[in-house]
Amino acid sequence: MRILLVEDDECIAKTLERVLGNQNYVVDIAADGLLGWELVEAFSYDLILLDIILPKLDGIKLCQRLRSHNYQTPILLLTAQNSSTHKVMGLDAGADDYVVKPFELSELLARIRVLLRRRNSPILSVMKWEKLRINSGSCEVTYGCHGLNLTPKEYRLLELFLRNEHIVFSRSEILDHLWSIEEAPKEDTVTAHIKGLRQKLTQAGAPTDFIETVYGLGYRLKAFADEEKPSVASRQTKKSQSKRKPQIREALAVVWERLKVHSSDRLEIIQQASLELQANNLSEELRKKAYHAAHKLGGALGIFGFAEGSRLAKHIEQILLSQIILDQSEALRLRHLVELLSGELQQPAFRELDKILCHYVVDDVGE
Repeated sequence: MRILLVEDDECIAKTLERVLGNQNYVVDIAADGLLGWELVEAFSYDLILLDIILPKLDGIKLCQRLRSHNYQTPILLLTAQNSSTHKVMGLDAGADDYVVKPFELSELLARIRVLLRRRNSPILSVMKWEKLRINSGSCEVTYGCHGLNLTPKEYRLLELFLRNEHIVFSRSEILDHLWSIEEAPKEDTVTAHIKGLRQKLTQAGAPTDFIETVYGLGYRLKAFADEEKPSVASRQTKKSQSKRKPQIREALAVVWERLKVHSSDRLEIIQQASLELQANNLSEELRKKAYHAAHKLGGALGIFGFAEGSRLAKHIEQILLSQIILDQSEALRLRHLVELLSGELQQPAFRELDKILCHYVVDDVGE
């Protein structure tokens, strides 16, 4: 399934791209609202994750534009504002749901599953076709008694066929479903993946034409006389959960190592603003830069287990947002918060992440 993420914070965007990719979603990223609109016009998406505060076109206006042009794709808003006013504005603009930054990954993924289930009714967690079995919770694929070691693209390709029984997909349609715009391969790539997938299925005992070529049209799973319809089994095993936790932790660790420099840069901007305020020399330009730095820190730190750091960044954001003239008492308060935030960032990442991962594979939230 293909998701559009409209988010200008690179740290959050790359984190969600890795996490969602780990869940076998294809993710396109737009760093501003206008690019998000252009991508929606060009491609078909199963879900849109939409930040509210965006350059060029904010999330509320983009949501309104999408609905006014009759785009019915589910929209999940990502907001740093926990006030009922912002939530009501987003829902009135046409959003289907929202989560407040900093959010827990388990909650975000559960809400994504709920929206996709509403759209596709139902989303199956265990699917079968003939002797083929796919467990989307553990990403395990078997044919009969044989496990299949598939690449991520091969897995998504097989899942696409199983979720859309009897439907013929052309090579261009498969490209749209399984490859992001950054990859942009040629149609021959699909042919190569089909060939490789057929070979692995055949080695496991499947017929050579298990994936059927409909000449001039595309590919589909072949319907056999004694075929088993896709079936659902919602129970996830403890074994599946334990296998997913280290995968997601490793994925987040890679992203954090690549992007933690952004947190240091943002902290430096805030520290500079704090020093300038103590000297009664804080410019409006620097105040705005520091405000945006604190805003982005507050959203990103929570994802990586820095709950206290996220809280401190939110307090700093509120001070810098104030329209009143900041006096020395506010300067001292800001300096204290910045010192605490700096100390938090010296702590090892993922202190709280293991607690989150205990609930990483969870039951869907209520509809």
